[in-house]
Order: sequence, then C-alpha cells, then structure tokens
Amino acid sequence: MASGFFALFDDIAYLLDDVASSAKVATQKTAGILGDDLAVNAKKASGFSANRELPVLFAITKGSLLNKLIIVPIVLLLSYYLPTLITWLLIIGGAYLAYEGFEKIYEYYMYGATHSGESDRMSEKEKIKSAVTTDFILSLEIVIIALSAVMESDIVTKITVVSLVSLLATVGIYGIVALIVRMDDMGVALIERGSKFSVHLGKTLVSLLPKVIKTLSVIGTIAMLLVAGGIYIHKVAFLHQLFHDCIPILPELAVGFFLGAIVFLFKSIIAKIRKK
Repeated sequence: MASGFFALFDDIAYLLDDVASSAKVATQKTAGILGDDLAVNAKKASGFSANRELPVLFAITKGSLLNKLIIVPIVLLLSYYLPTLITWLLIIGGAYLAYEGFEKIYEYYMYGATHSGESDRMSEKEKIKSAVTTDFILSLEIVIIALSAVMESDIVTKITVVSLVSLLATVGIYGIVALIVRMDDMGVALIERGSKFSVHLGKTLVSLLPKVIKTLSVIGTIAMLLVAGGIYIHKVAFLHQLFHDCIPILPELAVGFFLGAIVFLFKSIIAKIRKK
C-alpha cells in the first residue's frame, strides 16, 4: 500500500518534470510569435485616451482568452483525428503572417512613417475586433507550434503543455502590454513627485513610449516574416532541402518576405477584379 502511494508520487514527479521540459521547448519554439503578439498588441492598445487604454486592453485580453478556449481543444482533436490538417493550418497561417509583415513594409515604403493608416479612423469597437481577429490567427499559430514540440508525448503532457503556453501567451503578453501603454502615466506620476531624479526619470519614460511602440512594431514585422519563412522552410520539402545548410535567419526572412509579396499581389489583383 505504502509503496503504491510513493509510486504515485513518483509518477506525478516524472510527469511534472516532463511537462516542465516540454513547456520550455514549446515556449522557445513559439518565442517569435509571442514577440510578434507583444508588438502587435502594444500598438493596437495604444493611441486611446488614458482612461480607455486599460478597458480596451481588458476587452482584447478577454477576446484572446476566448480564442484560446476555442482553438486549444479543436487543435488537439485535429492532431488526433486529422494530423495532416495541422500542417495545412500552419501553412495557411504562415501565409497570413507573411502578408501582414509585407503589408507593413509596403505601407511604410509607400506612405512613410507619417501615414496614419485606416486603423486610426476606426472606432474603438472596430479596433478591438481587429485586435481579437489578429490574435486569433497568432493564437492558432502559437497553439499548433507548441503542440508540434510535444507531438511524441502522451495526451496528458500535450494538453498540459499546450494549455500552459496558451495561458502564458495571454496573461504574460497582455500584462507586459499593460505596462508599456501605461508607461507615460507612470512617467507623469514620477514628474509630479517633484524631486530631481523622479522628474528626470518621469520625462524619460514619457519620451520613451512612442519609441518603444515604434521599435516593437519593427520587431513585430521582422518576427512575422521570420515565423512565416520558418514554417515554410520546415514544412515545404523543396525549401527545406534548398536551405538545409544555410544559417536559418536570412533564408527565413527572405522566404517570409517573398511569400508576403506573393500573397499581397494576389490580394491586390482580386481587389481590382472585384472593383471592375
């Protein structure tokens, strides 16, 4: 009886150790998309009046959690009954990420940094809807890539790891976004304290906010292209053989860029046909 009891603890300890190591691998594999998620949502949650930033971010966070609740069980079921469909979902999602990344580069090249874009003319509800939709695509990629890291594990480990990574992707990312978008308010509070050090630090935080958002936007664009390129290089046999001996980053960036250009061109042609 006692030996059986301690054997149970042994099994639990082994399972937790397996989950921890698998979760670490899954988090490393999804790091690019997590960085992109951070960059995209920091940008989408900023630009509102100070009293609306946190409510908007909370609404997007709730939408993100709902996305995960929908995506995780569906992806786990598909991985069991239709595993080949997972690859196709990754490829479609990769094409979307490449398109998003290329579109940002195209808009910057065509209109410059002062281009306000359509998003600035959207209402608060429309911006939240847009952010939740983008989060859905990114969440799908995060869940699938996290699952791919534990495909050889048992079902309990799969469910635990994918759920942990999904929770981290929401709580961790949106927690950091909340700190970023409130950086200027923290700066103002420090300035109001009046001491020389707090005023200097406060002014630094206020001036840093737009730079941080801009930097994250650039990092997010590069991350999207890298993730998309990485998916295609690993999942398309021809590309995998072609770039097998190359340093990963440059081929992934190039493939992501050209894939995004192809999807962007295709979408532009379809849009022109519809107008006619």
